[in-house]
Amino acid sequence: MSPPPSRRVGRPRAQERPASGLAPRDEVLGAAAELFITRGYTATSTRAVAEQAGLRQASLYHYFDGKEAILAALLEGTVRPSLDVARELVARAEADAEARLWALCHCDVMLLCRGPHNLGALYLLPEVQTERFAGFHQVRAELKAAYGELLAGTEPGSALGAEDLELRTDLVFGLSESVILIRRSAPHRDPQTQAEATADAALRVTGVPQRSLTRLRREARRLLAAMPSGPSAS
Repeated sequence: MSPPPSRRVGRPRAQERPASGLAPRDEVLGAAAELFITRGYTATSTRAVAEQAGLRQASLYHYFDGKEAILAALLEGTVRPSLDVARELVARAEADAEARLWALCHCDVMLLCRGPHNLGALYLLPEVQTERFAGFHQVRAELKAAYGELLAGTEPGSALGAEDLELRTDLVFGLSESVILIRRSAPHRDPQTQAEATADAALRVTGVPQRSLTRLRREARRLLAAMPSGPSAS
């Protein structure tokens, strides 16, 4: 007599859904991302997220302790990949800081444009300003600090005082995150085009002359192509 077919060990599902290949936790995050963007965070319940993911509501709590924890995970997921890239670029001190800054801006914009939902729009929720989201704010602050370190290493940046350097860092970091609002108003705009234009603009804000951009773009693309993480700039 043949043995009974094996079953995947896990929490029971509320309904059968087409196999996505995702772990249940990732299914919850995907379902929440869709609902938070299309219905709104406040209007979305954990029951709705669980149903969208094909789980029982009680099973959702096996992975997250509530809606805020789901939102926190989604927010950190929009920043941490860029921080990983930023750390690699900061460590590559043999390359021009200008090229590394271009590469970081390009990569950051591409990552913010990744996926079907504009999760960066969730940054603007009033709930995100509470202590519950301190982890997200810490990761984002580390990413911004990496922007500042690369900017300080450029020739124009090295001549700036502390206050001016802080202002230029705010401006360059803000340029990358401006893609969130652009994506909201023009969702079909090509991410590669946005990423290149943003990275160019970041170097111009830094003080890099226009005549140097072509060379720096080439160097930045070589850096990104050689890196194990992050989207390519091809």
